[in-house]
Amino acid sequence: MTKPKYNRILLKLSGEALAPPAGKGIDPQQADILAQKVKLVKDLDIQIALVIGGGNLWRGMADGAAQGMERATADHMGMLATVMNALAVADALGRHGLETRVQTAIEMRAIAEPYIRGRAIRHMEKGRVVILAAGTGNPYFSTDTAGALRAMEIDAELLIKATKVDGIYDSDPVKNPNANRLEQLTYLDFLSMGLQALDSTAITLCMENNMPIIVLNLWHEDSIKQAVFGEKVGTLICS
Repeated sequence: MTKPKYNRILLKLSGEALAPPAGKGIDPQQADILAQKVKLVKDLDIQIALVIGGGNLWRGMADGAAQGMERATADHMGMLATVMNALAVADALGRHGLETRVQTAIEMRAIAEPYIRGRAIRHMEKGRVVILAAGTGNPYFSTDTAGALRAMEIDAELLIKATKVDGIYDSDPVKNPNANRLEQLTYLDFLSMGLQALDSTAITLCMENNMPIIVLNLWHEDSIKQAVFGEKVGTLICS
């Protein structure tokens, strides 16, 4: 049997992956579907850490700062939203028989462990799925950047950003039906083209540490499994 190319991954998800059709909030059925997809990969004996955004509940810039709220306060509220999402996903994974640990960059010991790099790695080595919440713990940083940072810290071999689009396009495929999907990019290509699939801080951090990134469609069957086996799926960003 073919062995996976990557043995430890960080899976970055948007909060919208948990949202109901209306677009806001947490839908337990969506969490259950997500848990099934994670389990399919975990059953391959892959070590997995998750970072989940909070946009289904609160966006610091759009919902807060753009309305006059102080940016740091708005961003801290966004971090708390990611913790709510992390707990929902941990619950869904637990119902599918997976052992999980939620770790947060902002201490809230009554509901989660504080983020400690060595402990997170040890949990994964013991077969647990680790969900890393509350971003970096600092305002002004996106969960994309948190995902890139944590991927480096836990010695992940691949950062997967799972979205609702099947990769990165040279223009917005919603607005331009002739947009071309890009199978592979360098980090510098991504930055010079001004693409928006990840924020530039996350890309720069990955570039400086040679962390490969795959952007793929979460909802396509077996897309994450294809990525960990090194098959062509989505868009690969590397050096």
